[in-house]
Amino acid sequence: MATEWHLTIDCNDAVRMSAFWEVALRYVKKPPPAGWDSWQAFFDFKGYEDTDDFFEGAYLSDPDGTRPSFFFQEVPEKHQGKNWFHLDLKVSGGRTRPAAERVPLIEAEVARLTAAGGRVLRRVEQDGALDFVIMLDPEDNQFCVA
Repeated sequence: MATEWHLTIDCNDAVRMSAFWEVALRYVKKPPPAGWDSWQAFFDFKGYEDTDDFFEGAYLSDPDGTRPSFFFQEVPEKHQGKNWFHLDLKVSGGRTRPAAERVPLIEAEVARLTAAGGRVLRRVEQDGALDFVIMLDPEDNQFCVA
């Protein structure tokens, strides 16, 4: 039996981070459990204190239901240094495709994610052509677009 899991990302602003990653991953807000109108109502029932609408929008799920879900958890400390775990968003079809086909796909995704609040950290070239782009999300977590 496979282990069920989701990825939890610590952050300072769960709503802002989940909004960015909703766009980046093409995910949707995960609906509250059956029988509940909102995550807040569910957590109020469970007795969790100080949620203050934090959970609304902080859960994301794959619209097809095949990939893991994400949970954005607010923490008091600030992000420091380079993360040791990051996502690679593969949009170009891989290195077996010619650079002339890959580069426009990568650049289009970088533009889309920049418009959503991401920032370019560095562009990496191989054999004189763009290979991938290292980006930062709204709280400076690195991820790659390839």
